[in-house]
Amino acid sequence: MPQIWMTYDELATLSGCSAAEARMQALHLSLDRRKSRDGSTRVKLNLALMARFFETIREAEFDLDEAIIALRDTHRQMSGVLAADQSSLRRGVA
Repeated sequence: MPQIWMTYDELATLSGCSAAEARMQALHLSLDRRKSRDGSTRVKLNLALMARFFETIREAEFDLDEAIIALRDTHRQMSGVLAADQSSLRRGVA
């Protein structure tokens, strides 16, 4: 089972609340907490929070897939315009 540790700010982003509210949530859920070497306190996500985290990753990948599709469509459109311009130039020169 993977372990995912987040700062209160990261947990707040995941939960859609403030860092103070995320800290209270972590206390209420009795999440494991540790002080990291960088001085930040991190909490270990429980199964429900991990599921929410993985869902956000899936959504982000979907958005990335959509961006790639849009980029390819734009490339095709621009390639078509370029090919049409080159054809008209050849006809004008000949």
